[in-house]
Amino acid sequence: QVQLVESGGGLVQAGDSLRLSCAGSGRTLSTYVMGWFRQAPGKEREFVAAISKTSSYTYYADSVKGRFTISRDNAESTGYLQMNSLRPEDTAVYYCAAALFVSSVTYYTRGTYNYWGQGTQVTVSS
Repeated sequence: QVQLVESGGGLVQAGDSLRLSCAGSGRTLSTYVMGWFRQAPGKEREFVAAISKTSSYTYYADSVKGRFTISRDNAESTGYLQMNSLRPEDTAVYYCAAALFVSSVTYYTRGTYNYWGQGTQVTVSS
């Protein structure tokens, strides 16, 4: 199994950028598809982005497409979520997740992911 720890969250103003990191330990992170989800107060956890094991494929929620970029460095066992042009509606706790098996129709589903980090808070003020 793999343990995931997110970092990089904080309080920023609308239009600013943040880069979240997800450090993996235990089983080699390259074994897993990585995803980012977020959960705003009173809302369900929603898909943000995912990246395949070798970075060949990336997927994004429509709400972040063109503003967020997911990447990974398997040598460093770390995944990243670069967030640009942040908006107040991006305010949420952001979670990274890892999945052993993902298809093109399941990458956005919470139940697909086997392991989760503890989350990092991102707050965007207007």
